[in-house]
Amino acid sequence: MMDRLDQNHCPSLLEIGEYVGGPLFSQFCEEVMGRYQCTERIEFSACSMEKGWNVKFKKSGKALCTVYPREGYFTAMVVVGRKEKEPVEAILPSCDSRLGELYAQTREGNGQRWLMIDLEDRDGVYRDVFRLLDIRASR
Repeated sequence: MMDRLDQNHCPSLLEIGEYVGGPLFSQFCEEVMGRYQCTERIEFSACSMEKGWNVKFKKSGKALCTVYPREGYFTAMVVVGRKEKEPVEAILPSCDSRLGELYAQTREGNGQRWLMIDLEDRDGVYRDVFRLLDIRASR
């Protein structure tokens, strides 16, 4: 079993998926890579706020999202910057109310909001994460 905090062993995507449990993590990664023609990079973060292994998805050098594995679910961090703010705020009324609440509760700093979105199943929030990623990928 993967140890999220063991920086001496870089886990594979498969090991991270087994740690998270269920098929959702693998489905999410495959969908991100297929939809945006990007690759993943597994990195260890020593940041005290989110210490441990994570998966970064980048397209043309731009970060689309970072995924933090948890036992039983995972968290997708999507940054809404100055370029994305207006289009994201335009779609929020049609997004799952939980995403709207998260957006409202996330403080803006330097023109950015770092949304930490917990994903447990393929629900409205899961769908809306891809709407946010569509906006990030197009900017």
